Amino acid sequence: MDEDSKLNQEDPELSDAFEAEEITDAEDSEDAVTGGELETLQKSLLELQDKYVRLAAEFDNYRKRTLREKAEMIQSAGESLLMDILPVVDDFERGLQQAPKAKDMEAVRIGMALIFSKLNDFLTNNGIKEINAINEPFDTDWHEAITKIPAPSKDMKGKIVDVIQKGYTLNDKVIRYSKVVVGE
Repeated sequence: MDEDSKLNQEDPELSDAFEAEEITDAEDSEDAVTGGELETLQKSLLELQDKYVRLAAEFDNYRKRTLREKAEMIQSAGESLLMDILPVVDDFERGLQQAPKAKDMEAVRIGMALIFSKLNDFLTNNGIKEINAINEPFDTDWHEAITKIPAPSKDMKGKIVDVIQKGYTLNDKVIRYSKVVVGE
């Protein structure tokens, strides 16, 4: 234990006197600073303040620039995605124009199936996958139960009997849950 701590514990009056002596010593040392040293210290302080202000301005500019770049990147990423889907939209337009003129409905059905296949390929290439649900055990992490019905067989209890709306994942994250009917 040092002497200051002993003084504080033994006699509070001595402790107060010791603190007063320290303050007086600090004031004496301030008086010891000459005018030339004071000017040097003031210049140094002004330089440090200037550096601080410039650094703060640089950081603010950096923050604004990165936010702007991030917004531009998000916008351009969406742009490329939309550019990839435009050929599918074009195919749908051509199909809709030709459908009323078509005499062979089988050709229309095949054309629609080709367009649907092209759309599925686009989704798969962009990381979107369909959630397989039919005949699978019900799992709240992937499915949303709309209703329960009596199971057609014992092995279908707790499993999905019907899919009302398909669910999808984007890079293994659920973006839409499958809406399903569960057997009980």
